[in-house]
Amino acid sequence: MVRTTKVDDPSPEREPAKLKIDVHVRPNAGSTLARDVREGLGKTPKSLPPKHFYDERGSKLFDRICETPEYYPTRTELALLEEIADDLFAGFDPSQPLGLVELGSGTARKTRTLIEAAGRRGLALTYVPFDVSEEMLRVSAVGLRQDYPWLPVHGVVGDYERHLDRIPNLGRRLFVFLGGTIGNFEEEEAQAFLRRIARIMGPRDRLLLGTDLIKATPRLNAAYNDAQGLTAAFNRNVLQVINRELDADFQVDRFEHVAFFHEGRSEIQMHLRSLGAQKVRIGKLDLEVRFADEETIQTEISRKFTRAGVESLLESASLQLESWHVPADDAFALSLARPLQQPR
Repeated sequence: MVRTTKVDDPSPEREPAKLKIDVHVRPNAGSTLARDVREGLGKTPKSLPPKHFYDERGSKLFDRICETPEYYPTRTELALLEEIADDLFAGFDPSQPLGLVELGSGTARKTRTLIEAAGRRGLALTYVPFDVSEEMLRVSAVGLRQDYPWLPVHGVVGDYERHLDRIPNLGRRLFVFLGGTIGNFEEEEAQAFLRRIARIMGPRDRLLLGTDLIKATPRLNAAYNDAQGLTAAFNRNVLQVINRELDADFQVDRFEHVAFFHEGRSEIQMHLRSLGAQKVRIGKLDLEVRFADEETIQTEISRKFTRAGVESLLESASLQLESWHVPADDAFALSLARPLQQPR
């Protein structure tokens, strides 16, 4: 069941009702923490999905990580967006509607570059943020409306597996999936995700995909082991989330942050390693979890790509690379892709 709300802009000089949000998940239904903890800590090796990093504290820590000298992806991708944004919209007809669909929109910090480029060309743009968090989407959408009063926003609160087909068809659409987030998916998961996107794309739609690229191992390792210890705090924060939400008694300082580039799998692996044998009680699950000394919980993977790997991934989803954008040091890539045909 969909719940649609319209929010009137409080400023009298602006047109009302330009913010619309469709909600396709029930309130508080977005969190799968209990299930993920029970399943992930009950298997060998133990694991937790990275989505649970991002409570309020975790989100603030990540913002600080993005400002560290070691963590290059965010500033590199932003610089690329600033470089290509105007050309990206060249040839778009200002008289025709255009939807800018951001998947996993979050705070929409980098997307502002695209919004401003579309605004400079006078395009009839509607911003369509898609996120599982209704609260974050609303805060972001209201902020954008305040900064860009000409911009209609049509948000969609849903999840990737069930609700991509609820994204409004506003004419031609540019889908964006930034941050190298596709690297958090295993190969088969990434292929399935991109196929779902391809199924809803029309022939004039495009996908802008951000991917982190393979580079020297020391630089990769440094990006996930910053000198300030922010990534370590961010990693351990997931235990604090479990303590708070599930009445657990993790002793957070008895787990150390471990992150390294696995060359054979071309991915950063992030873990929490137990300092000594210990047991943890998770009250709301009526569960006791035992850890051997140096046993780990894998909390994230971040796959790194080559151009050939990105092309292969796109082709597996019936998408074709149209343009490839990298900085001088080949640290990160933005790929523009078009649908080949409607996948079966």
